[in-house]
Amino acid sequence: MSEVKTLLITGVSSGFGRALAQLALSRGYRVIGTVRSAAAKHDFVQLHADNACALELDVTDFTALDAAIAGIEASQGPIDVLVNNAGYGHEGIMEESSLEEMRRQFDVNVFGAVAMTKALLPFMRERRRGHILNITSMGGFITLPGISYYCGSKFALQGISETLSQELAPFNIHVTAVMPGSFRTDWAGRSMVRSTRSISDYDALFDPIRQAREAKSGRQLGDPAKAACAMLDIIESASPPTQLLLGSDALGLVRNKLAAMQAEIDRWETLTRSTDG
Repeated sequence: MSEVKTLLITGVSSGFGRALAQLALSRGYRVIGTVRSAAAKHDFVQLHADNACALELDVTDFTALDAAIAGIEASQGPIDVLVNNAGYGHEGIMEESSLEEMRRQFDVNVFGAVAMTKALLPFMRERRRGHILNITSMGGFITLPGISYYCGSKFALQGISETLSQELAPFNIHVTAVMPGSFRTDWAGRSMVRSTRSISDYDALFDPIRQAREAKSGRQLGDPAKAACAMLDIIESASPPTQLLLGSDALGLVRNKLAAMQAEIDRWETLTRSTDG
């Protein structure tokens, strides 16, 4: 690494955020991590005497984000890389899941990431450099029954990320949507919010999916430490990708969907073309 970069990572108490922060600190980066409590703040700054800084911040406290980012820029110097990692998974059949649960899912996973980005962009744009990593998911492209709100939020962030990469290209600001598959994080464990089951018609479809997810939690194929290595690789790249799949399961599922989409497009091509004037 030719120069010391400063990373701002949201949600560094566990999962991908913690793994990336630890690896980045070990490689000489400065890391500012957002946490949700004073105890988590104290815990994070113990990771490195000089280069670990914690900020107690809720990414859904939208009115506080502009001042928080400006304060970091003034006190810590330029933020080179923003990693929008804070998020959680909601599990529930859509008909059984409340609109309030959907709003909360989108507030954290979409609006929080967008608000953080908007707060930092004036500084990056003025410097004509920067890199934004949005942690989306393979669930930003493929879907499974029972996580419609989660997939919806990640589809939204995926689309925003791809569009933003085009808007920011003239300013030498890169945007990468990182799309992990199943990893050994708390996503399917304590971090997941689960709606109460109430409609028996869905039992045959969904009960086995919920049971399998709970049984697999903590034993997924993906290693968060290796995901952190991959993310640092693209942070250090001169030409980072606009999207990066992480994990062979994500790779296989996305390729299968692409093939199915191509087949369906071909099957209905005549009807598609029939609407031209």
